[in-house]
Amino acid sequence: MRPTTQQNIRGPLPEGLGQAIRETAGDIATLLKDASDTAVPVPDSEWTVGEAAAHLALANELMADLASGHERPYGDGTPQSLAAANAQSLATCEERRAQPLASMIIEQADVFLDAVDQATSDEDTTHSTLVTPLGPMDRNLLASYLLTHMLGHGYDLARALHRPHMIDRDRVGLCMPFMLSVMPRVADTAAIADLTVRYTVRLRGGAAFGVSLADGAVQVTPTPRQRPDCTILIEPVAFLLIALGRRNPWRAIGQGQVIAWGRKPWLGPRFPTLFTAP
Repeated sequence: MRPTTQQNIRGPLPEGLGQAIRETAGDIATLLKDASDTAVPVPDSEWTVGEAAAHLALANELMADLASGHERPYGDGTPQSLAAANAQSLATCEERRAQPLASMIIEQADVFLDAVDQATSDEDTTHSTLVTPLGPMDRNLLASYLLTHMLGHGYDLARALHRPHMIDRDRVGLCMPFMLSVMPRVADTAAIADLTVRYTVRLRGGAAFGVSLADGAVQVTPTPRQRPDCTILIEPVAFLLIALGRRNPWRAIGQGQVIAWGRKPWLGPRFPTLFTAP
């Protein structure tokens, strides 16, 4: 992705992130504009295309409000509370038509970027802590969260409408700050309770990070762990889809998208089961 002139002046966001948000919103809108029936079910979901699109529009609005500094309580971060908040939010929005929802998704992504742009004039405001559905974040991290959320549901819509999805290596890289920050919060406490292990996870052609588990706690580092018990090499798109609960890990392993080695390579396939999708 080549940053545009407009993107270069959009303040504190990492290079390419604002453009990726805008392009992803546009890609989702294009999917919807070609949809003749929004009552089509989304695979592996209780939602229809219209409901998933409405959720995206409402979520983008929520993120834009948060970026503007407004408080918007939305569950307590647990999957159950987020599901309940999603249902309550959807109940307030009756729109299910493709064109209006496509416009709302783009509009609220732009409002989000404008809010971040507005905050750039005040460094303290730019890096201030915001309360989000998945914990405290600054605006940079919130932007990574927004992109990740749009990509997950954009993938769902593409599957439902039998169209190519918009996830690529560059966009996955821009999602990684959010993914690393949220990993300890979404760890499955029962799954990690008796596990002591050090992982290094390498995205093929991209970043590598470390995850250590001990005494029921998860520590994530933006660099590889020294002397890991298990090293995982994974295709970036496969990583994001598995992390978001959109792809079966065993299928990715069977397709050669995931390789594990080290002193305890058998712990590789176990890694995705230690977390719940954010």
